Amino acid sequence: MFSKATYLERRATLKQRIGSGVLLFLGNDDMGLNYEDNAFRYRQDSSFLYYFGLSQAGLAAVIDVDEDREIIFGDELTIHSIIWMGTLPTLRNRSFEAGITDVRPAKELADYLTGVVRRGQSIHYLPPYRPEHHIKLWRYLGLPPDHQEGSIPFIRAIVSQRNYKSEEEVAEIERACNVTADMHIRAMEVLRPGMYEYEVVAAMNYVAESNNCQLSFPTIATINGQTLHNHYHGNRVKSGDLFLIDAGAEVESGYAGDMSSTFPADKQFTDRQRAVYEIQNAMHLESVKALRPGIPYMQVYDLSAKVMVEGLQTLGLMKGDAEEAVHEGAHALFYPHGLGHMMGLDVHDMENLGEQWVGYNGQPKSTQFGRRSQRLAVPLEPGFVHTVEPGIYFIPELIDLWKAEKRHASFINYEKVEAYRGFGGIRNEEDYLITPTGARRLGKKIPLTPQEVEALR
Repeated sequence: MFSKATYLERRATLKQRIGSGVLLFLGNDDMGLNYEDNAFRYRQDSSFLYYFGLSQAGLAAVIDVDEDREIIFGDELTIHSIIWMGTLPTLRNRSFEAGITDVRPAKELADYLTGVVRRGQSIHYLPPYRPEHHIKLWRYLGLPPDHQEGSIPFIRAIVSQRNYKSEEEVAEIERACNVTADMHIRAMEVLRPGMYEYEVVAAMNYVAESNNCQLSFPTIATINGQTLHNHYHGNRVKSGDLFLIDAGAEVESGYAGDMSSTFPADKQFTDRQRAVYEIQNAMHLESVKALRPGIPYMQVYDLSAKVMVEGLQTLGLMKGDAEEAVHEGAHALFYPHGLGHMMGLDVHDMENLGEQWVGYNGQPKSTQFGRRSQRLAVPLEPGFVHTVEPGIYFIPELIDLWKAEKRHASFINYEKVEAYRGFGGIRNEEDYLITPTGARRLGKKIPLTPQEVEALR
C-alpha cells in the first residue's frame, strides 16, 4: 500500500469529478481452478486497489459523494480462517491505513444499496468482467447481465485519474520493468537448440519469483512467433528457429511490466532473419524518436507501419506508395496488431473500462484490420506510461486468405512472400513514460539491435 494520504487524495479527486451519487466498487473474490478450495492466484480489481489499496477477497466499497461517506464492506477472519491461513491484520486496521474508518459486514451491502435506491440517489458502477460481478449487480441492483454496461461518468472520471501516473506509481512500474528486463535477459542467456520452450519459461519464472514478483500476464515464449498470443510451451527449439518472448513481471503492489524480445536459437541471426529484424528495429527506433507530448499515438503507429512498408519494399515483398499502402491497410498482412497500450496496475491499463475511453477519449475506433487493434490513439501527455511494440509476422493462413482474395495486390508481391511462409514473427517491446519534454524508457535496457542480441547470445 501507499500512504494514507495517497488514497485520501485519490478519492477526494474522484468525488470532485463525479459530483454526486453513490460509487460502487466491487472487489474480486477467490475463484476455483478445478474446485473451490484449489483457487487461481488471487488478484484484486485494479480500480479497487487504486482507491483503497486492499488486496483481500470478498470486499466491496461505497463512496457516497452526496454525504461524503466512504465505507468498506467485508468480513473479519473467523477462527476457521485463522487455523488455515494464520493471523493477519484486521480488516478494520487495514482499512484505516487507507483512510477508511467505516467498516461494515459484507451482508449489509445489499440493504445499504436498497436504501440508496429508495432515497433516489444514482448508483454508479463499473463494467463487470468477472462472473461474481455480474451476479452481484443482478442481486444488488436488479440489473440482468445484458444490461450491466457501467456508468460512463464513473468510467471517465477514473480514466482521467489513472491515465496519469504519479512519481510513486512510476517507481513501482519501474521496479516491475527491471525484473521484466532480467527475465528476458535470462532467457537470451540460456536458450540453446535442443531445449524445450518450457525450459526457457522456467528460467524466466525463477527470475520473477526470486524477486517476489508474479507474472503480469501469461508468458508467450515460442518458436511460432507468427501466432500473436501463443501460450503453448511444448515445442523443442531447433537450429534456425527464431524465439519470440512477450512477458512481464508484476510487483507486490500490482503494477506491471511488459516487454517483448526476439532472438535466434543459434548464436547469430541468419542473413534472412537479420534483414527482417533490422526492419523491425527501424520501426521500433523511429517510433521511440517520435514520442513526445502532443503527438497522437495513432500517428506514431502510422509512422511505424510506413517504416515497415519501406523496409519490406527493399526485400521485394511490398511495392507502391508506402503512405498509401498504410492508409489502405495493406501493411496489416505483416503487422496485424497495434503499436502499444497504456500500462500501470493492469498490463493493458484499464482495459476492463473500455478501450474507447482509455485510448480514444470516447471517439470511435477504426474498423480496419490491423488498425482496429491499436489500443492507444489519443495525443500523448506527460504522465502516460505505455508500450512500444511494433512487429513483423508471416502468418501462412493470413497469407493464403489475402492471396486468394487478391487483397491489396497492388501493394503486396505475393510470389515473393511465399518464400517467407515459415519465417515466424518478430516483436520487440519497451515501456515508456511520457515526460514534459519527450519520453523516458522504464526499466533496464534489454538487447535490441542484432549486434546487442548476438553479443549476449
